[in-house]
Amino acid sequence: MASTFITNSYQINFESVLMIHDNEGMLNMFQALEASGLRQFLGCESTLYEAELGHFFETALLQGEDITCAISGKFITISPSLFTTVFDLPTEGITNFSEVPMDKVYDARSLFSQKGSQIDVHGKKKFMKHEFRLLNDILAKAITVKAGSFDSVTVERFQMMTEIQYGLKVNWGKVLFDVLKDMVDRTQKKAKGFAAQIGVLLKSFPAIPMGDGVPFPSAKVLSMRTVHTYVVTNTTIDTRTENEESGMAKTPKGKKKHSFADELPVDMLAESTASKKRSTTAGDAPVITKKRRTGKSKPSVSQAKMDIVQVATDVEPIQVVDPTHVEETVPPLVFKRTSRKRKLVLSRESDDDSVGTEEISDGPRK
Repeated sequence: MASTFITNSYQINFESVLMIHDNEGMLNMFQALEASGLRQFLGCESTLYEAELGHFFETALLQGEDITCAISGKFITISPSLFTTVFDLPTEGITNFSEVPMDKVYDARSLFSQKGSQIDVHGKKKFMKHEFRLLNDILAKAITVKAGSFDSVTVERFQMMTEIQYGLKVNWGKVLFDVLKDMVDRTQKKAKGFAAQIGVLLKSFPAIPMGDGVPFPSAKVLSMRTVHTYVVTNTTIDTRTENEESGMAKTPKGKKKHSFADELPVDMLAESTASKKRSTTAGDAPVITKKRRTGKSKPSVSQAKMDIVQVATDVEPIQVVDPTHVEETVPPLVFKRTSRKRKLVLSRESDDDSVGTEEISDGPRK
């Protein structure tokens, strides 16, 4: 369970990242985050209390504007005012990021772009500068707590980035507490996050005994070293993507599978494609004939009848048979007449030998 909470978390070591001097863009981005009022929230103690965190999400309930939970058999209430006080969050400013001025959003589309051209507010983050790619990841994991892939930038996150970049006021106290309420609301399927922040909130209650905490993995805490690794990784990805795109531009669109033709230069590939059906000349390379499989098959009836057969002439017969002799040797057919069989019946009443007849069946008469 704890690993799931850490997945949707991102902590910042501001003391380390503000010492970056070889990347002006990254330094300006972290300074803007600090100026927006998020340093205490994103830079709080990076310690995970696994047991207490599990009890919090199992027992947390919404009661009006407050969150009530039971930790170690004791009930506590987290109010919006307590939340903003612990993290020193601003309570004035916009809460709906659609209220960000459109002219600022328009300027940000060019400012965030890696090539200086206008980018979409909901496009791929690979078209953005490295510092704004990282800012998008921070907002997705540590602020809005979104699960899944972060390759694309949503309109809401683009507006958040615009607000942070241009120093607009945001009521982070209400925005972040609403996100926490969505996490404990059982009617919503909200990803769980704020792992380090919930631990800090629970430690603010002296009556709750806290167990042993586990430090966050170094990959989940942004420092000078991890930021440098992030920049190097994204630079490598950009170079690889540019090489692939340039290679795809030279390769015909119809070829998707890798073949030997992919390893040939473009001019050789075009020449071999155009000369597939051209006959070879004396100067060409010798033609290697391919062996074709042959199989025996019976000729069709029509083909058998159309074959030409030679017939011999002036051939003496082996034996001549007289047709009249054959007719004499064959006996003539004899037809037999059939009649009903009769049976003799003696009469009991007469002394004479009278004879009666009774029809029984049909049969031949001799």
